[in-house]
Amino acid sequence: MTRIKICGITREIDALAAISLGADALGFVFAKSPRRISISLAKKISAALPPFISKVGVFVNAEKQDVLKIVQACNLDAVQLHGDESDKYCAFFKKYCKIIKAFRVKDKTVLKAVSTYKNVDAFLFDAYDPERYGGTGKIFVHDLLKNVKFFKPIIISGGINPVNVKKIISLLKPYAIDVSSAVEKQPGIKDPQKLKALISAVKK
Repeated sequence: MTRIKICGITREIDALAAISLGADALGFVFAKSPRRISISLAKKISAALPPFISKVGVFVNAEKQDVLKIVQACNLDAVQLHGDESDKYCAFFKKYCKIIKAFRVKDKTVLKAVSTYKNVDAFLFDAYDPERYGGTGKIFVHDLLKNVKFFKPIIISGGINPVNVKKIISLLKPYAIDVSSAVEKQPGIKDPQKLKALISAVKK
């Protein structure tokens, strides 16, 4: 079963709604974004979650010690690194949490970049945008990843919705999907009906 991560959580009510509908993981954005959350609020929401729900912090080119402080303060299970972080940078977190390295897919050169990362637990693929590191709602050409044998689990993000998610899962067989804008009323505010539709489509 493909796992589901709902990203850009900024409210406890949305976090609990996503979980009740079947989400496996929640994402808190600590990088510059309309969905950015404060450490204190993320800590509060994290403490309210039931066991077995993965809590993921999203960062872009942040200082390692700053990231570590947030990981520990918010009891995060994983970091999702969306910037230009090196494999050596990623390795720093191995003894603290799981590491997801995100890549923006522009063309097949992404496959060469991925091959240089050994100290991570999963790869996340998102749409390329020259100005934004994620949360664009754009779709990349999924065929670029078709039949590629990755040595880590893969997570697919970017423009996923209830209509196209079945095709994406069938084509790429990802470990998980990561969704944010497609289940929102506005940035950072989730829509219960959109959450239900997306999660139901994945479960089917």
